Amino acid sequence: MERKVRASVVFWKNQAAITKIVVNQGSSRSGKTYSILQLLIIIKANEEKDAVFTIVRKTMPSLKASAMRDFFEILKNEDLYDERNHNKTENTYMLNGNLFEFVSLDQPQKKRGAKRTYLFINEANELSLEDWIQLSIRTEKQIFIDYNPSMDEHWIYDLVIPRKDCTFIQSTYLDNKEFLPAEVVKEIEQLKYVDENYWRVYGLGLPGQIKGLIFTNWEQCEAFPAECKWVVYGMDFGFSNDPTALIKVGLCGGDLYLEELIYSRGLTNQDIALWMGELNLRWVDEVIADNQPKCIYEIKKEGFNVQATFKGKDSILAGLDIMKRYKIHITKGSVNLIREFKNYKWKEDQAGKATNEPIDKFNHGIDAVRYVCLAKVMVNRKRMVKVGRL
Repeated sequence: MERKVRASVVFWKNQAAITKIVVNQGSSRSGKTYSILQLLIIIKANEEKDAVFTIVRKTMPSLKASAMRDFFEILKNEDLYDERNHNKTENTYMLNGNLFEFVSLDQPQKKRGAKRTYLFINEANELSLEDWIQLSIRTEKQIFIDYNPSMDEHWIYDLVIPRKDCTFIQSTYLDNKEFLPAEVVKEIEQLKYVDENYWRVYGLGLPGQIKGLIFTNWEQCEAFPAECKWVVYGMDFGFSNDPTALIKVGLCGGDLYLEELIYSRGLTNQDIALWMGELNLRWVDEVIADNQPKCIYEIKKEGFNVQATFKGKDSILAGLDIMKRYKIHITKGSVNLIREFKNYKWKEDQAGKATNEPIDKFNHGIDAVRYVCLAKVMVNRKRMVKVGRL
C-alpha cells in the first residue's frame, strides 16, 4: 500500500539521491536525521526484503537520545510499531522482513561486524577515519551520513564529499521550519546576536571558524584511569531545550580526567535517578549538582548523595580558572563533552576581541565539571580561597 509522506524538503532530496553515499550537512534542527530515518522506514524498507539497515553513532547513550528516539517516534506515527518486533536487549527491530540494528562504536569489534545493506551514520563527525573505513567497506547498497559542521577540518570534507559517487545535501532549519515550534526557530535565530560562528554552524549549516576558545589544555584519552586520588561526579540539570549532563571527574597524576555518563534531553528527576542506578552510583559517591533544590531533593530521596554547587559572584570565572590550571583528559566516548570543549569560547566585543565572559552555549557538561572543581576549593558556603592545585 502506498503511503503518503508528510516530510520536509530534506526528505525529498535524500530520496532523489541515487549515489552510493549521501552526505547531509546541516544546521541545528534542519530535519536531516528525521528525514533520513523516514526514508529508510517508509521507502527503503518497503522496497527491500531480508535487508539489514545499520544505524550508527559513536556511543549508545547518544544514539538512544537521538536517532533511536526519532526512529521509534516515526514508527508509531506511521502506525508501524509492533512490540513483538522490537528486541530491546539487542537494540534491533524487524520491519517488513528487514532487520534494523542500532550500533554504537563503544566496543571496537562492533564496527567490524557483518555486512549490511544500508548504513546510516548519525553525527558522523564524531567518528574517526578508521571507523568510517570499517563501516563503509561492509555496506552493499547505500550510505547516509549526517552532521553539524562544527569542525572546519575533517575526513568528511577531504575524503568523502569530493567522491564522484557522493551526493552532498546542505540544509538549514528553514528547510524544516514548518515542523518546528516557533520558540525553537526563535532560539536558533537568536544565535545571530550571540555569536557569529555559532550562527554560521548551527543556523546556516556552514563549517565552523572558531576563535577565542576557552580551553586548549585538553586531549582525548582511551579510558578513565582505574586509580585516582579522588573521583567526584558533576551534574548539570536540563530538560526540553538543554540536556542533563552527568560527568565523572577524577584527579590522577596531577591531571584531570573526565568521562561523560549522561547527556540527554527530556529526563525527569526519576529518569536521572534510574540512570544513575544503572551506572552503579551509590550513596558513597559524591555528586555536585546545579543549585536546583527540587531536583536535588527528589534524586536524594532515591538514595544518591547529591549536593548543591556553590553559586556566587564570579563563580563561573573562578571555576573555569581552576579547570584551566590542569591538563585535562577526556575519554574518546564522551562525544558531547568533547564537542563542548571544541566550541566553548569567550564572548566578543563589537571590535571582535574576546571579552572575559563566556558564551552561554556548549557548557552543560563543562558546567558539571566546573561544579566539581569549585567544590574541591571551597572552604565553606560563603567564600572561596585561591589555591595552586587541588
